[in-house]
Amino acid sequence: MEQIHQNGQTIPMKSQIAPLMPPQTNGKSDGGGSGKRKNDKPHIGSSPKRNRPNNNSKQNGDTPVNTTKNTVALLNELRKNVVYEVESQNGPVHAPVFTMSVVVDGTKYYGKGRSKKIARAEAAAAALRDFVQFKDSTATLALSASDLKNVDFTSDEQLENGTNLQNNTSNTSSNSSCSTIIATIGSNNSDANNSLTLSLQPELIENVQRSLALHSSKTKTLNNGTQNGAELWVQRLESKYQFFFEITKSLAAQAEQGKNVCEKGPVMLLHEIFNDVQFECLASDGPQHSKFKVQATVTNKKFEGTGPSKKAAKNAAAKAALAALCNISYSPLQQTAIAVPKQSSEDGKDVELPQTFADVIGKLVLDKFSEIMKGKEQYARRKVLAGIVMTRESDTSSAQVICATTGTKCVSGEYMSVSGTVVNDCHAEIVARRCLMEFFYQQLRLHSIDNTVDSAKQSIFLKPENGSTKYRLRPEIQFHLYINTAPCGDARVFSPHEADTINGDKHPNRKARGQLRTKVESGEGTIPVKSSDGIQTWDGVLQGARLLTMSCSDKIARWNVLGLQGSLLSSIIEPVYLTSIVLGSLLHPDHMYRAICGRIENAVQGLPPPYKMNKPKLALVTSSEARSQLKPPNFSVNWIIGNEEVEVVNAFTGRPEGGTSTSKTSRLTKQMFFQRYASLIKILPQVEKHEVNDDYSDTKAAVKDYQMAKKELFAAFQREDFGTWLKKPMEQDQFVLLDCNDK
Repeated sequence: MEQIHQNGQTIPMKSQIAPLMPPQTNGKSDGGGSGKRKNDKPHIGSSPKRNRPNNNSKQNGDTPVNTTKNTVALLNELRKNVVYEVESQNGPVHAPVFTMSVVVDGTKYYGKGRSKKIARAEAAAAALRDFVQFKDSTATLALSASDLKNVDFTSDEQLENGTNLQNNTSNTSSNSSCSTIIATIGSNNSDANNSLTLSLQPELIENVQRSLALHSSKTKTLNNGTQNGAELWVQRLESKYQFFFEITKSLAAQAEQGKNVCEKGPVMLLHEIFNDVQFECLASDGPQHSKFKVQATVTNKKFEGTGPSKKAAKNAAAKAALAALCNISYSPLQQTAIAVPKQSSEDGKDVELPQTFADVIGKLVLDKFSEIMKGKEQYARRKVLAGIVMTRESDTSSAQVICATTGTKCVSGEYMSVSGTVVNDCHAEIVARRCLMEFFYQQLRLHSIDNTVDSAKQSIFLKPENGSTKYRLRPEIQFHLYINTAPCGDARVFSPHEADTINGDKHPNRKARGQLRTKVESGEGTIPVKSSDGIQTWDGVLQGARLLTMSCSDKIARWNVLGLQGSLLSSIIEPVYLTSIVLGSLLHPDHMYRAICGRIENAVQGLPPPYKMNKPKLALVTSSEARSQLKPPNFSVNWIIGNEEVEVVNAFTGRPEGGTSTSKTSRLTKQMFFQRYASLIKILPQVEKHEVNDDYSDTKAAVKDYQMAKKELFAAFQREDFGTWLKKPMEQDQFVLLDCNDK
């Protein structure tokens, strides 16, 4: 039994990997002529005799071949176009002896047997013994690191018969690298051995290259006969082991990509790769969607996973460990041949966010929500959680949670406001984007005339330059949106099960794919806009018509064209786009990509610069959340960095909890943003100074480039026959700027 030492671990390996001899079919294995022929009919009622392998090779001193594969089949796998020929037939008629030959790499190998089938298998075994990891194999010995150091091509004795280069041919540890690679190639489950084989590939290449270099350096002083012999050995070495180099290149290419997807379960695979895996259940009293928390300890590193059951939490922890230590991903983006196109190779970016990075984003939002809800457990109940995390490039150590929000409802039609003092859409991801807009106002105030230069340096925005009048985001700043489930609408309606991602979207051209959808008032779910009533009117809603709001999938697609900043801020800053979207569950790559950008990427044209078609990266966290069957609450929670107060908004009324229907106004309403804009435009340097129109709709219409981009976006949906963007009644935006005391 050989042992391979890798990363401080001892891995036992079989010293010989050789094919199993085929069973005898025409006679006894002892070669006697008086035995009963196999084709004779057996006695009725007697059990058939078991076939026994031919042991002639063992008696002749050859190394037995021990594997479940037929020698002929294994040789055909390693060499193409193998041809067998009958050399002779000897012996009596009742006990013939066939001799067959096979030519492999220019060398003829022979095999004998009581039938052609046995002789063919013997010939294949003889060929395999010459180049597959045997103790007496000169080719295998030549690959040994310890033996190559002492090979002397000037010695005629070593080259005399071409069988013994060294006397220590019984040193089984010398050919461990070769045997490991042969074992991996001959295995039916080579995926599980890739990590082991890859670690030994450099040793194999180094050994062969050392042999070639030794030949080149010493043949200068050899006589002609010895030089020819040395060249012959090197040629045989190159030809017989050429397939090793090809396999090495392919495996190395797979390792460089770092996209190893395994069909085995994460816990099983983790135990196969590491011997020191330990799992520990840390908690079992969490919320329903993540009741259990399990910690996996691998090589003194700890990885956590959560889930509704211990099994799910254990799998999540194992996935996190595999992603961090082995770069093995169980993401739906890797498990299926999806129709998600890669981004241009010029920037070398991929449509998928690294798994470890995605897990950090999700954990930051979940931990922040748990932190802000301490002491407010009555509002910790939620069904959808969202948050936005800011990083500087891909450095997770600099990550900051900008906001954390919850919510699943929209305002009721009877509570619509003509003064812009209610929040119309309280879905978590929509509220998170409005919180980000408040953060933008905070950062722009750092550039105000009253602040110092040091304050401006702390801002995420850079001052206008090169004749521009708009601030722009620092190039290293990135924003990542986390949602614990797929956004409602086109991204979620066709993604009921993550397991279905393996086959991709079977019907991508159906008319229902990509349709604009609207949320339903006082309920959950979405309906296509084509089945709605068209233009919404104020009096129609007051008389009982349902107030419809565009789905979250459609709004995210809108952000990927117009940006996250909204129309008012577009007159001050350049568009700001999402870098990635991380989901906690229900990520179907085809449907998600289509919903957020894919359905209009070829239809959008003529966008005014610097607007563009943004394509954020996608990812699914390892600790996926289970489907919650609880009734969603009627409130929405929002928290923004820089304002530690947690605001709770009644989703039906669109106003903060605890007040009357008109006594309070949320900080995320249109009216509040209008007031911030009016005050900021007066104190912000290097922007076009102008009097703010008291009318909200007129102020938005004055931002020409934003309105042009929005018009092109709506036209793109219509060109693709996805429907018409449904707007709120126009009276909602026809309000004037109020003083703080008037709201």
